[in-house]
Amino acid sequence: MKFRTAAIALAIGVSWSAMGAMAETVGISMPTKSSARWIADGDNMVKQFQESGYDTDLQYAEDDIPNQLAQVENMITKGVDVLVIAAIDGTTLSNALANAKAADIKVIAYDRLIRGTGDIDYYATFDNFKVGVEQANSLVKGLEERFADEKPWNVELFGGSPDDNNAYFFYDGAMSVLQPLIDAGDIVIVSGQTGMDTVGTLRWDGAVAQARMDNLLSANYTDKSVHGVLSPYDGLSIGILSSLKGVGYGSGDQPMPIVSGQDAELQSVKSIIAGEQYATVFKDTRELARVTVGMVDAMLKGGEPEINDTETYDNGVKVVPSYLLEPVGVDASNWEEVLVESGYYTADQIQ
Repeated sequence: MKFRTAAIALAIGVSWSAMGAMAETVGISMPTKSSARWIADGDNMVKQFQESGYDTDLQYAEDDIPNQLAQVENMITKGVDVLVIAAIDGTTLSNALANAKAADIKVIAYDRLIRGTGDIDYYATFDNFKVGVEQANSLVKGLEERFADEKPWNVELFGGSPDDNNAYFFYDGAMSVLQPLIDAGDIVIVSGQTGMDTVGTLRWDGAVAQARMDNLLSANYTDKSVHGVLSPYDGLSIGILSSLKGVGYGSGDQPMPIVSGQDAELQSVKSIIAGEQYATVFKDTRELARVTVGMVDAMLKGGEPEINDTETYDNGVKVVPSYLLEPVGVDASNWEEVLVESGYYTADQIQ
């Protein structure tokens, strides 16, 4: 009996030891695999969380809001310790996050602010207003280089998805640069279409942007030229460029308009090198993953995550404490240094 009792005690001890050694789990909810950027975000977070000793549950919702809600609820039911969520629509998660709060699950909004709820703890993102400023600065720089003698410059504006809080920061940042030039008569919005309610592009869909650019060209540019297009994301930029090339821009005596972008996606980097897209904004997802892992690590160990902004991101219920990373403008002059020398892409990927 002594041996049997000892064996049972040993088994219980092993069981308790195994339970104590179980890794905590981070649920990661990403919006879609249709953008290379979100794939990179997911991969970088899984890699860095696992290197830090955490298990991960990574789910992509393919831009389907009910799907993301179901995935988040499933993670809550399975008992993840933390949720990291890049929301498709930042206004649709309140009930799910109330359930997370009830289960004592911490929540980090990842790159896209979650609105209308007090049940998020932190926000990890880039300085989104600065992203817009950088996009507009690159647009103006390109206009001055390519069309110095053709003022006023004819420009059209595109916004991101109206259900993504970041889209408004991008647009407002850009307009802080462009509006004074519009007021001075240096830039003309030929179509007259301004404001996110008019120029927004639902779900950041490049096909929607291409169709709108087609319409803008046929309705407003039969007897004049486009000099520039404010595009807030590379996936839209490629659609806009396809529309422009379709009517002859970039060939013969029609120089390519200056087109901005964001995320330094490979297709757009190649387009910049080819002299089509003018610029993009690089947001290093490795760094965003690092900040997010640091936040999770601090919370689960009872500490305070590092933040650098307690004023900017009011989600309608509270100001969410945030960490903002710096975006970097990329064009033909610095793509190699920023993207290849940093190890984000290999030279072979860009060839």
